[in-house]
Amino acid sequence: MDDTIFKGCIPALMTPCKPDRTPDFDALVRKARELVDAGMSGVVYCGSMGDWPLLTDAQRMEGVARLVQAGVPTVVGTGAINSASAVAHAAHAAEVGAQGLMVIPRVLSRGTSVAAQTAHFKAILSAAPDLPSVIYNSPYYGFATRADLFFALRKDHPNLIGFKEFGGAQDLRYAAEHITSADDSVTLMVGVDTNVFHGFVNCGATGAITGIGNALPSEVLRLVSLCKKAATGDAKARLQAKQLDEALAVLSSFDEGADLVLYYKHLMVLNGDEEYKLHFYETDRLSDSQKCYAENQYQLFKTWYAEWNAQV
Repeated sequence: MDDTIFKGCIPALMTPCKPDRTPDFDALVRKARELVDAGMSGVVYCGSMGDWPLLTDAQRMEGVARLVQAGVPTVVGTGAINSASAVAHAAHAAEVGAQGLMVIPRVLSRGTSVAAQTAHFKAILSAAPDLPSVIYNSPYYGFATRADLFFALRKDHPNLIGFKEFGGAQDLRYAAEHITSADDSVTLMVGVDTNVFHGFVNCGATGAITGIGNALPSEVLRLVSLCKKAATGDAKARLQAKQLDEALAVLSSFDEGADLVLYYKHLMVLNGDEEYKLHFYETDRLSDSQKCYAENQYQLFKTWYAEWNAQV
């Protein structure tokens, strides 16, 4: 099973809005194409950054279909408040020719039940048996997938090829230590921007899903490249990766908070992407203080990066 898309750097796309606050799929496709042309291995659509809870199933499916039709390698998020919807998204992804699935736990209803989550995961994986899939492990979804469940699922569903870990440094370490290190066919993806160095160098990650990479694609791709070299023992790459990771720390930390979409859309607007100015709800906005902080940190990073880039 081809899992190549999960071994690169993948931006989690945000959904741009038209003036009436409906999805702008033309702009979505343009941005996805731009990011892939910049060197990203593909995109994820309708993970948390895609605002999946705010879209209808039909809107989500239209976005996926439009991306695939445009030739964009696409991983589809299966987040839903019920298993039937999640299964429908998985089946649709397979039908239109997407490249993979991000299997998100069942939320709200019996979310902490291992039995319920097992049935949920199995239903999704069964709906698209030929699509390579990773489980999205995140405390924000209220359920942690541990080694016993992962391997039980993988035994029956060989399309489950890995983990997208959003639980933080300790959870990345757990996944590396107990799930992904014994078998090279099991992929570990870094799922939060603050743990790129730790994930690749200390945990053997082979891919990353990024938020800040929507605004700074070349810089994030460079960080991932340096981290991959550092993971081979390259001392110079390790030093440079640490420097770049530290300089990105504040911008990366937006990925950990509830306002991540608001922050990263704002940074994209600063880049000139005006189609990301609006959100689905008018009340979803950064405060003036948050905007100033983000703008100051963004400019600080860009100033530092230009000088650092000229020196290394």
